[in-house]
This record gives sequence, structure tokens and C-alpha cells, in this order.
Amino acid sequence: MEVTKRYEIPYKGLKNGLHRFDFEVDGTLFEACGNTEISRAACRVHVDLERAERQLMLHTTIDGTVTVPCDRCLEDCDVPVHFEGDLLVRLSDEAEEYDGEVMWLSPSETELPLAQYIYESIVLSLPYQRVHPDGECNPEMLSRFRIVSDAEFAALEARAEEQPDEAQREAQSAEWGKLAALREELLRDAEPDHPASASTPSRSDCETEK
Repeated sequence: MEVTKRYEIPYKGLKNGLHRFDFEVDGTLFEACGNTEISRAACRVHVDLERAERQLMLHTTIDGTVTVPCDRCLEDCDVPVHFEGDLLVRLSDEAEEYDGEVMWLSPSETELPLAQYIYESIVLSLPYQRVHPDGECNPEMLSRFRIVSDAEFAALEARAEEQPDEAQREAQSAEWGKLAALREELLRDAEPDHPASASTPSRSDCETEK
């Protein structure tokens, strides 16, 4: 709780107009939010807040780095962070759910909480692939993992489709067994002296034949 209070703005006493705020983000914010992937962080948050009578408009810029496991070698990797975005805060007793772009705040509140917004902005700004620059991965760790190229992976998929696994072979064998039994039954019914050959097929027989 104490960690998140570092990222609150006492907006109640602010006059209408522009106000600027700066925050420093370290790994404790991610720990407080339950994020175990980001171990360390060094980010600077700058907020331009435009105060109006019934709303606050925030323009936020975040720059710095966070430390996450490298996708290639799994060792710590410093990833650059840059975020720039706007947040509208509406002051109303009829609050609606926060959607990442609009936040609702009761006029009776004296502090504007930004910990969750800053946390989400940093996490969502991280690149999809988080790796060391070429040549900086730990070679010992890389040697423990066999990295498969796209071509090799495609070849493995093709072989898997051509050679079904044991479960697939058993399922196919069972289906062929059912078809063989049905064929024998139909042949018996088609014999002239078989009683069923002279009867009209019932509804269930038609569904079976289909």
C-alpha cells in the first residue's frame, strides 16, 4: 500500500490550469502489483496535468529500462521503455469502470491514484520479443537450448502430419473397424433369404446409412 501512495497526486488543492509532476519508478512497484517477471526497473515518469472544473486531463511520458528474463538465454535482460499517452479523469459520484483511457474519481477523494495506470503503461509498452542485442546472450545458456529454425519447425510439423501419433493411429483403426462391421451387416441384409431385406427401413436405419 505504501508503495502505491508514492504515485498519487493531491489534486484537490490545485487551481485550474497546467501542473507538472515527476515520479521515479523502481522494482518495488511491480512487486506490489504482483508482477514476478520484472525484477528491476529505473523509469522516470513525467505528468502534465490540466485541471478543469469537472475533469483532469493528463499527458504522461515514461522513459527508462526494466529488467526481464531474456527470451533466448533466460538471463536478466535490460529492456528500454518508452510510453506516451493521455488519460482523462472525470470527477463524478456516478463512477464507471476504468478502461485504461478514462478514469472516474469521486469529488470527495483528495488524491488521484496513478500507480495502476503507470504500471499498466510500462507493461503494455514492452516489446513482444525481449532479448539481448546480438552477441550479448550467455553462450553457456544458449548451448543448453537447441534453437530450432523456422524451416526446421515447419519440417517437424509436416512429418507429424504424415506420421500420426499412436493415439491418432488407434482412433483411425477404430473407425475402420466400425466401417468394416457396418459393411458386413449391410451385406447380410441384402441376402434374398434375410428377413430384413423385405422390410422398409426405419428412421434410425436411414441415419445409420447416412
